[in-house]
Amino acid sequence: MAAARAARATATPVTGAAASGDPAAQTHAPLSLTQARALHLHAQGLLTRPRKRATRADALAAIARMQLLQIDTIHVVARSPYLVLFSRLGDYPAQWLEELLAQRAIFEIWAHEACFAPMDDYLLHRNALEQRAHHWAIRNAHQHRQSHGEQIDRLLAHIRELGPVKSSDFEREHRGSGGGWWGWKDEKRWLETGFALGELMVARRENFHRVYDLSERVAGVVVPGWDTSVLEPAQVRRETLLKSVKALGITQARWIADYYRTKPRLRDADLDAFVDEGVLRRVAVKGWNAPGYVHADHAAALAQAAAGRLRASHSSLLSPFDPVVWDRERASELFDFDYTLECYTPEPKRRYGYFVLPILVRGRLVGRLDAKAHRAQGVFEVKALYLQEGLDGDEALAADIARAIDDCARWHQTPTVKLTRCRPAAFAKPLRSALAALG
Repeated sequence: MAAARAARATATPVTGAAASGDPAAQTHAPLSLTQARALHLHAQGLLTRPRKRATRADALAAIARMQLLQIDTIHVVARSPYLVLFSRLGDYPAQWLEELLAQRAIFEIWAHEACFAPMDDYLLHRNALEQRAHHWAIRNAHQHRQSHGEQIDRLLAHIRELGPVKSSDFEREHRGSGGGWWGWKDEKRWLETGFALGELMVARRENFHRVYDLSERVAGVVVPGWDTSVLEPAQVRRETLLKSVKALGITQARWIADYYRTKPRLRDADLDAFVDEGVLRRVAVKGWNAPGYVHADHAAALAQAAAGRLRASHSSLLSPFDPVVWDRERASELFDFDYTLECYTPEPKRRYGYFVLPILVRGRLVGRLDAKAHRAQGVFEVKALYLQEGLDGDEALAADIARAIDDCARWHQTPTVKLTRCRPAAFAKPLRSALAALG
C-alpha cells in the first residue's frame, strides 16, 4: 500500500485521458508551484485582468465558474459576494447580484456556508441536503423543525396565503443577548429553518435583507421537477466532487471535500476510478508530497500551464471569503499564505485587523491590508498594509498594489486613498508615490 501511495505522488505526471491520445493530455514534467497557481487562478477567473467592461452575463458566468459565491454581511469595505465578483470583473454595478437573484438566475443555499449558486445546479443542491446533515446550519434546522414544527407549519401557511415575508415583518417583543440562531426572534429562526431544509427560498433581497417565499414559487417556476427529481446519493457525491475539482483548477485530494462541505475528507485512493475513467487527471507538482488533480475540462489549460504559457498578470484585492483563501490549508500549501479571518476574534487578540483583504499580485498572495470605506467622505482608508515576510517592496510591486487599491477604491466611489501604516515601514514611500501617480 505504501508503494501505491508513492506511485500516485511521483509516477506518471498526467494520467487518465492521456492514454486515449488526447493531445491536450500528453504527459509532461511535474508542474512548478507557479504553474499550479496559474492553473488554479485560471479556473477561478483571477488569472488576467478583465479585457472589457463587464456585463450582467459575465457576473453570472463568474458565479458559475466558481460554483459557489459565499455570502457574508460585513460591509466595512463591501459585502463579501460583491467584492468577490469585483476581483474578477472589475468595476461593475453591484445591484446585478440582486437582479440575478430576483430573475431566478441564481439562488441561495447552505453549501460551503451560505452561498449563491447558479439555478442550473438547483436539483443537485436540493438532493444534497441529506448529505449535508452534518453542516451546523442544517443540523440546527432539523432540531428546530422537530421542536417547533407546529409553529413553522403555521408560518408556511401564512406565506402561502399572504405571500413573501421578511424577518422584519414580524415585531419583536424583546431583544436577545447574542448573535446567531440564539439571538434571533422566533420567526427568524422559523424562516431560517424552512430555508435550510428547502421548504423556503430567498425570492429576492431588499437592502440585502432576505425576502422568503415558498420553494414551489421560486424554484418551481423555473426548474422542471424541482421537488420530484431524485438524484441517487452516489450521483450527488460524484457531481459535487467533480464540480469542486473543476472550480479549483488543481487540488490535492484532501482539499476537495471542503469546497461543498461534504464528508469524509477524500484520499488519493478515492479518486483512482475517476482517473481511470479519464474525468480527472493526476499530476505531480514540485514540492507537494501528494499528487494534484485536474478536471478533464481543464486539459488545454493544464497543457498551457505545463508549457509555461499560462501566466498570471492580474492584481486585485480579495475578500476574506474568496474561494482562493477560504481553505486555510490550501492557501498555505498553494500560496505559502497563512490566512486567518480575524473579524470574529476579540480586538486585543487580532494580529492584522478586523476585515483584512488578501492582496493578489500576478499569481502571488503578497500581503494583506486592513481597510475601511468611508463612503460619505469618499475616502478609502488603508489602516495598515502588511507585506509577506521576506518580500522586497520594490517600485514594481508598489505599482501593482497601488493599482489594485485604486481600482477597488474607485469602484466603492471612495477615490481618495488614505494610507496610515505599512509593514515594512520603508514600503510606505514607494506605495504612496505609486498611489499619487494614479490620483
